[in-house]
Amino acid sequence: MSAGTRSVCPPEVLTRIADLELVARIIVEGLVSGLHRSPFHGYSAEFSQYRHYRPGDDLKYVDWKLAARTDRVYTKQFRETTNMAAGLVIDTSASMAFESKLRYGAIVAAALAYVISRQGDAIGLAASADGGDVFLPARTGRPHLSRVLAALSSMTALGRWRPRQAIRHAAERLRRRGMLIVISDFYDDEATIFDELRRASRIGHEVVVFQLMSREELEFPYSRDLEFVDLENGDKAAVDASAARHAYKDAIAAFVERCRARAGSEGFQYTLLTTDTPPERALRNFLIGRSA
Repeated sequence: MSAGTRSVCPPEVLTRIADLELVARIIVEGLVSGLHRSPFHGYSAEFSQYRHYRPGDDLKYVDWKLAARTDRVYTKQFRETTNMAAGLVIDTSASMAFESKLRYGAIVAAALAYVISRQGDAIGLAASADGGDVFLPARTGRPHLSRVLAALSSMTALGRWRPRQAIRHAAERLRRRGMLIVISDFYDDEATIFDELRRASRIGHEVVVFQLMSREELEFPYSRDLEFVDLENGDKAAVDASAARHAYKDAIAAFVERCRARAGSEGFQYTLLTTDTPPERALRNFLIGRSA
């Protein structure tokens, strides 16, 4: 049975394994087998030199401003750089504590970091919430990957997320055009989040969005009177679950679809993750989609 149809390790088991590097290896082992090419590609094309135009040269590389000044036609030559720089941005707000969402997100981030680092590319990490700020610049190498995995393993879900600081910091510190990978439930200030993602895209980065939800959040499987507590501000509300289920499910479906549509309209790659889905299955589908 293929890795795409059989779970290497159930999500509830993975979340109990303390060694995040071991978890990443379990998931990545065989994850990219069968992919005919790397799912991640380098982005940079650095200017190298000018040379005189020759018949047949692609006109898009002609420097017309230089031609206007000198009455001579030159084309630009570029040196391709194949290495990629990627920044992981993790939501560490209190809502991510529900149903081990932060741990699941850390596992997904660790596996992505492992794949990216293994192909020789740079990986960085950013988080900003009431529980503290984390920032590791994008670098290559096994020692740096270990630092990223250790930081992911020690993250705590606490207070409110500060997406403006986390996303902007990560985007601005990628030294060249790269990839920004954001893992969040997107409960905090949608407008600010998507404004910052749009800004990152406009400065040249590819934006990849993982919206992370639990099955309980999506389906509301409750049938009696309950008291719900807001994990971020402590507000409490008594709810008749049976009476509220229909309205809640309509609202959460609309929220998820709104995030999906906003990401699509901006050209971001969007993936909905649920904590009951084996991470290797979700990531394999994501990587196959990139490689297609």
